[in-house]
Amino acid sequence: MANSKRTLFLKRRLRVRNKLRKVNAGRPRLSVHRSNKNISVQLIDDLRGVTVAAASTLEKDLGVVGKNNVEAAAKVGALIAERAKAAGVTEAYFDRGGFLFHGKVKALADAARDGGLKI
Repeated sequence: MANSKRTLFLKRRLRVRNKLRKVNAGRPRLSVHRSNKNISVQLIDDLRGVTVAAASTLEKDLGVVGKNNVEAAAKVGALIAERAKAAGVTEAYFDRGGFLFHGKVKALADAARDGGLKI
């Protein structure tokens, strides 16, 4: 029986997250979610179970509400790097979820790296 796109996505997400759990070494997780209209990212401390910082294209002051393109992803990546510095986080590991590492997800990661966050 053929797998649906959703089933394949969920399998890929679990595979990525389980590999990252083995090598996390207590660092926070930079988790990305991409929908058809927006992109959001959270910096999560799994040891304490709290979100340290978050950024999204839904924020009005970012100026890209409702846009989901490479430029918007780069702005969100730069914003999360700035907020991570303010929270005292310098390095994290990148959890792309079930999304492939190209296009918007890659632009977000590169912008976060350029902002000073070690991924």
